[in-house]
Amino acid sequence: MKIIVGLGNPGNRYSHTRHNIGFKVVDQMAKGQDWKSSKKGQLEYLWLEQFEEKVELVKPQTFMNKSGLAMTYMKKKHPQITGEELFIVHDDLDIEVGKFKLHLGKGPKQHNGLTSIYQQLGTDQFWHVRIGVDGRKGDRSIPADKYVLSSFSPEERELVEQAINQSIEELNQHLI
Repeated sequence: MKIIVGLGNPGNRYSHTRHNIGFKVVDQMAKGQDWKSSKKGQLEYLWLEQFEEKVELVKPQTFMNKSGLAMTYMKKKHPQITGEELFIVHDDLDIEVGKFKLHLGKGPKQHNGLTSIYQQLGTDQFWHVRIGVDGRKGDRSIPADKYVLSSFSPEERELVEQAINQSIEELNQHLI
């Protein structure tokens, strides 16, 4: 079994922001299936079977900075899960738009959603699917916390779709 968690903020207001790229990845993996809600877990989830592997897709419904709360629930629900079976998909300002990286135990320098998860799980030793959202081209005049809540430009959207598709292909390789 594998768990793939896409990070983002709940609600339509945030649906097209850079911070919600994790939601976009798991939504695309869900292939239009209906998400189920867990009020107790403060998350949405659904089950897939990929390459004869059971996969639970998860979208925390806390705001990004409290993503760890949903992970506490997941840890209780699946106490046998190891870091090798857990994938957290998130935005990364250290990577330019259109690129992604997959690392075990290595995330960005600063990301409050991941910090919350590290605190709740007591580790950073899981797969980080780091989707690049930095399109500033060296212009750091917009603070990072505001920038991640901005939408992608029309030019960036095609690059984002490519990164999403490539990251899903890479994830699928880990499910075989």
